[in-house]
Amino acid sequence: MSDRIDNLTGTIIAAHGRHYLADANGEKLQCVTRGKKTNVAVGDVVFLKRTSSDQAVIEKIADRTTLLYRSDQYKSKLLAANISRLFIVVATEPSFADDLVSRSLVAAEAAGIEAHIILNKVDVEEPLARARERAGLYASLGYPVHELSARARPEQAVETLMPLLAGQSSIFIGQSGMGKSSLINLLVPDADIAVREISEALDTGKHTTTFTRLYWLPDVSSSGASIIDSPGFQEFGLYHLTEGMLERAFVEFKPYLGGCKYYNCRHLAEPSCAVLGAVEEGKIAKMRHQLYAQLLHESSQTLY
Repeated sequence: MSDRIDNLTGTIIAAHGRHYLADANGEKLQCVTRGKKTNVAVGDVVFLKRTSSDQAVIEKIADRTTLLYRSDQYKSKLLAANISRLFIVVATEPSFADDLVSRSLVAAEAAGIEAHIILNKVDVEEPLARARERAGLYASLGYPVHELSARARPEQAVETLMPLLAGQSSIFIGQSGMGKSSLINLLVPDADIAVREISEALDTGKHTTTFTRLYWLPDVSSSGASIIDSPGFQEFGLYHLTEGMLERAFVEFKPYLGGCKYYNCRHLAEPSCAVLGAVEEGKIAKMRHQLYAQLLHESSQTLY
């Protein structure tokens, strides 16, 4: 093989453990990293050295525009690289967790990623008013909330989302049961086939839902738009965020930062704290401030 064929550039479209699948101009290659490095994320642009007809080694990761990841006390888990929009899928039923939504929004702010919320299953009328009220908190912070029903009104759902996805590298996240898979299948008609192919290539067998994967959007392929689908998760640890990153990642804190009596105010119990004053006046939701305090505590527990 010539050096030109040996050395390729590709996009990581799936990750499972230390095994990756790259798309190099339409050619799918099974990839591994050199040594024990596992710092590769779906969405990464990588430089590859081919080792066989369908396999390659990842030599280098190109500079990233963004990196979204979650972390616990001991380690971090990369979710996706080079994404421009995050879509958090919630639903009228089952009830969604505000903690997970807020943590996802904080992660997006810290990573410089534009966040949107999708309220799915709006055809289910009984819990709709309450779900709208809860989603309204995030809308009041400036995050767009898009109402739709993947099952009852699929065409409308596609019409709502496609303009938001065009020209973007997006990731869909959410708890299990919110209808995320239904939305992905609407937007990417061959998603199920692609999952089977990826599963076979990564040798994951029946564990088709346990890996993150990237799909190119068919109708807007000329703009290079893509969707990354991540497995449903119930927790979103943010132990890696520092104090300074956290206070700036709560968008409603911004008007009050710099207005505290003490320059190193942590906005927890300090006197003459502008943020705490805003909480007392109802300008900042108590639930959000409580999460900030929890995240601040978590960030002090990091062991890695």
